[in-house]
Parts: sequence; structure tokens; C-alpha cells
Amino acid sequence: MIELAPAKINVCLFLGPQRPDGRHELVTVFQPIALQDEVTLEPADRDEVICEGVEGPNLAADAVARFRAATGYAEPVRITIRKRIPVAGGMAGGSADAAATLRLLARHSGLAPDLHAIAAELGADVPGQVAPARYLATGAGERLEPLDPVAPYGVLVLPGPQPLSTGAVFAKAAEMGLRRAPEDLAQRLAAVREQLPDLRGELASNDLEPAALALMPEIGERMEQARAAGADHVLLSGSGPTVLGLFRDPSAPGAVATL
Repeated sequence: MIELAPAKINVCLFLGPQRPDGRHELVTVFQPIALQDEVTLEPADRDEVICEGVEGPNLAADAVARFRAATGYAEPVRITIRKRIPVAGGMAGGSADAAATLRLLARHSGLAPDLHAIAAELGADVPGQVAPARYLATGAGERLEPLDPVAPYGVLVLPGPQPLSTGAVFAKAAEMGLRRAPEDLAQRLAAVREQLPDLRGELASNDLEPAALALMPEIGERMEQARAAGADHVLLSGSGPTVLGLFRDPSAPGAVATL
């Protein structure tokens, strides 16, 4: 069985205070794009997760464990992930793979647990990847409001020179005083709601960008590359270091990945 795991971009990302669980309050708009990993499930003698080019712990393995804990399903499986989404690039690639793994396990087992609830245990980005679509996300990203699709647009993806730790970016954002007060975050949410379905100007921005730039100045060079390619709008993807160039015309020469 095969599932595609689309990358997601944050068309906006506004950072609020830290919660007691360690996560941060956010206001963001998720958008899946055509850049996708491929996740395959097959029966095996023991549980195994193989991720091309990536070693160490994998969120897809956690997804298998959480699914088993929620359902009691015991048949061993092998999960193989063909990577195209940049690793630790701020495009929720690991979350997309974990969500695709949950979809595969539900299909393979014939069971119908609450995948959103299982996904929420795995991380704030995973629930929005269970049924990839355009969402307005609040909370830490787990509270989702489906949005109407927008006209197709082009997305130029410029990966960073090396991975950038999400935790390090959030810590730097706190150090730099980038976290918004609750009332400020609420005002941003109201402004986003008013401007949807499309976003433009200062609302199409990412509060984590200054922190990522401080940790990895090379991000600025990639932002200039995206502007030079003719992008109508340039912003950081998630916590970075991937830079996005957005093109109103999906057939523009610089738009290498489209919706």
C-alpha cells in the first residue's frame, strides 16, 4: 500500500506565548503543495521503518506505536519512506510521513480509530497532515478550520545549507522577544479571518523569520535568490531553514513546484 505525504507551507505564522505543555500558541494557515514523500506499507516479520537517507529516530515509527496503543492492532509492518521533502526544513516532512503512516495503518488494518486524536499525540503539525488541505490552524497547530481552496499558485522551494533545529529557532525567538502577547495574537487572528481566503501584505509573514536568520544568516542569501527568480512574495517556511518563493502565476519560470 502506498500513500503520498505532501509537504506543507505556512502561508502565515504568528507566534504567541508558550503553553504549560511546552508548545506555543500559534495562528497559521497551512497549505499542502505538490512536493511529496512516498510512504509504503507492506507486511513484515517485525515492525521496521526505513527512511531513505535519514538515520535515527523517525516520527513514522512513533505513529506505528501510537496506532497500536490506540487500537491493539498487532500485525508487524514495514514502512518505507522515499524522501523528497527537505529534512528538518520547516515543511513538516516528518509530520507528513507520520500522518501518511496512520492512513496506511487504518487502511491495512480495516480499523477506524480517531486518527486526528492519535496525530495530536505525535506533534502539533501532524493533525493537519492527516487529511492534507488548506487550514486555518490555532492552538499549537492542532485546532483546524478547513478553508476554501485558492487559485493555484507556484511555489519555489530553496532548502537551507543544513538542517535547523525547530527547538533552537523557538528558543531564539523567545530570547529575541518575538512572542506576541495573547491580545496581540488574537488581533492577528481576527485580521487573518477578515482577509481570507487569500492573504497578502504583512499578513503573509512568519514571526520566526528573524530568529532563523539570526541562527543561520545564509537564509538571507536564499531569500534574495527567490526574489531574483521573480517571486511575488518571499518568506521562511515554518521554522526554516527552507525559503519559499510564491508566484501568482504557477507557470512562471521560477515556480518549480505547483499546487
